[in-house]
Amino acid sequence: MTDDFYKNLGKNIKKRRKSLNMTQQELADRLDMSLNFVGKIEVAFSKPSLDTLIEISRKLDTTVSELTRFE
Repeated sequence: MTDDFYKNLGKNIKKRRKSLNMTQQELADRLDMSLNFVGKIEVAFSKPSLDTLIEISRKLDTTVSELTRFE
C-alpha cells in the first residue's frame, strides 16, 4: 500500500508540474534541491518528508491534499 501511495503521489506531482509547463530542473531550482532528487520523487524511488511535500505543493501552487488525492 505504501508503495502505491508514493507512486501515485509522484504521478500527481509530475502531472501538476507539467500542467504549469515547468521542467523538473525548474522545480528543483525553486525547491533548492537536486534534479536527481525531484526525479526520484516523481518515480517513487525517493519518499519526500512531510516538510518537503508541503514545500513542493507550495512551489506547484497547489495543496498537499490535492497532491495526495488519487482516483
